[in-house]
Amino acid sequence: MVHSDYLKQEKFNLINTSLKVKHAPRILILYGSLRERSYSKLLAEEAAQILTHMGADVKLFDPTGLPVFDSEHNLEHEKVQELRNLSLWSEAQVWSSPELHGNMSGLMKTQIDWIPLTMGAVRPTQGKTLALMQVSGGSQSFNTLNNMRVLGRWMRMFTIPNQSSVAKAYEQFNEDGTMKDSSYRDRVVDVMEELMRMTYILRDNAEFLVDRYSERKANEIKVQLQNI
Repeated sequence: MVHSDYLKQEKFNLINTSLKVKHAPRILILYGSLRERSYSKLLAEEAAQILTHMGADVKLFDPTGLPVFDSEHNLEHEKVQELRNLSLWSEAQVWSSPELHGNMSGLMKTQIDWIPLTMGAVRPTQGKTLALMQVSGGSQSFNTLNNMRVLGRWMRMFTIPNQSSVAKAYEQFNEDGTMKDSSYRDRVVDVMEELMRMTYILRDNAEFLVDRYSERKANEIKVQLQNI
């Protein structure tokens, strides 16, 4: 549940009046832990509530039961298909991972691995906006964020500059799972607000922005070969 004080403020300015908003931004949120009280999941749920209040259409993917990545097996697995369909549905994504051994969790990486760069003629993540968040058990760190940022770039996503790193996450959440009022939570709101703005601006222009000379050239050669 989003804090009532935030609901009352409504001071964010998300939509430029010159923009024609066709529908609510479709945002997929992934989190990287299956623990009963997973702080990366709690952070993801907090972000989901904030985004919903901002007007987004939000879906969280539950990774329970998702098999370890194997490019030759489990492609038809129910959870794999669910994740891929949600990625295709989304216009933006949020990745929330704990930091383990200075990196994202294996579960977080598995989810990203199951989203391919190409599916036939479709690129499931190209041109989508991405926001990154991490939780740490100790002092603040940016290792996980930096590594996920590399993956976001590899997946051809527009990864927004702002990001959220929550240190000593066990101190930052109430018993009911909501996030305590703090500078960490303020940053989460900042990141979600920036994600919404960037998604509004970029989603209808994604095809133009990711159009590449090398790919156009390759397609032309392919067409020429087919006509021989």
